[in-house]
Amino acid sequence: MTFSTLAMSIAESPTLRLNEQARLLRERGEAVIHLGIGEPKNRAPIPAILSASAKLSTGDIKYVPTDGLPSLKKAIIRYTEENYDRLVAPENVIVSAGAKQSIFNIFYSILNPQDEVIILAPYWVSYPEIVKMCYGIPVIVRPEDGTFHPRFEDIERVVTSSTKAIILNSPNNPSGIIFSDDFVAQIVDFCERKGIYIISDDIYHKLVFDGKRPTPAWKFTNKDIENTKVIVVNGVAKTYGMTGFRIGWAIAPRKLVEIMTNVQSQVTTCVAPFLQVAAEGALLGLQSVVEQLRLTIQNNRDVIMNELSTFTGVKCVKPEGTFYCLPDFRAYNADSVALSNFLLQRAYVVTVPGKEFGMEGHLRLSYSGSVKDVTEGIARIKWALDPNSPNEIYIGDKKMVRDWL
Repeated sequence: MTFSTLAMSIAESPTLRLNEQARLLRERGEAVIHLGIGEPKNRAPIPAILSASAKLSTGDIKYVPTDGLPSLKKAIIRYTEENYDRLVAPENVIVSAGAKQSIFNIFYSILNPQDEVIILAPYWVSYPEIVKMCYGIPVIVRPEDGTFHPRFEDIERVVTSSTKAIILNSPNNPSGIIFSDDFVAQIVDFCERKGIYIISDDIYHKLVFDGKRPTPAWKFTNKDIENTKVIVVNGVAKTYGMTGFRIGWAIAPRKLVEIMTNVQSQVTTCVAPFLQVAAEGALLGLQSVVEQLRLTIQNNRDVIMNELSTFTGVKCVKPEGTFYCLPDFRAYNADSVALSNFLLQRAYVVTVPGKEFGMEGHLRLSYSGSVKDVTEGIARIKWALDPNSPNEIYIGDKKMVRDWL
């Protein structure tokens, strides 16, 4: 039996693999704490639920336009004007089954075999794999100063005649940092002059802390939507805690949207209409739910930073957004995969290896759950690794004794 060489080269999603391992442990009755999860714990907004329910109750769930319901596109246009100060047309918008599909559609539509895409480490685990699936070559640029913030000089150095695009994700998954205005301005100016696409993945742009806010890449170009190389990706998954609804969108020049629509029509035809009206309900409903979620996550950020500050040998850059942090655990184990597996088996805590994000020796920790999960999860990690921590701990109703340090 033979399979596609390309398909076999695509890595398994580490977060989904860890989710499955955690599920199996829970089925055995183990008290697993999930600090690897990439979704908020809030309930979906009521307007989203009511809108989806009303659509379902009609029984009229049929095919809809491939590029999205006109009413949802209208809501996205309004959202874009309010949050980006840009007026776009319906023909500039395509709705997809999550921002992940939006990113795939973009790369499938702009890349030719061996085209290069610059990816800034630390990066979301799916970026390199999506590029490879579209026959492109990921070019990874890693920061050298430990801040997780890229330098323009390092990016400029790797640009070649084959460079087709660069991905900007700010606030950044997994580090939580926000790229500076000066950096984004340099990148936009450079890419507009060189004809390099900028894919701005803004999925976390509302989940920011301490009064900070990422400046949209669009602000730094004087080109209109039809001529700019800036492509914006967003969705309802993170901002509204609607990860299971799988609604994302891209805003791009009309010709590119036409090509992406053709691609999507041959893959998924359209996004389920009752999910689209749910997204519309969230976008047009009371936005106080977003602020409530943001405040909850900011509080959790403060809690996890306080807990990590008492952890001997662990260094962590303070996140400015998202619901992740990326502490450095090299004082205990430079192999993040081995360390993550160890913590799952010994402490029943799910973490994600930094290797998957291009930052070996680190672990991505999510603080999107409850304060109790955060505090107990960090306490278990300290117990498992730090010889200065107490030798005994209760995990669930079991008294555990550390006998490996």
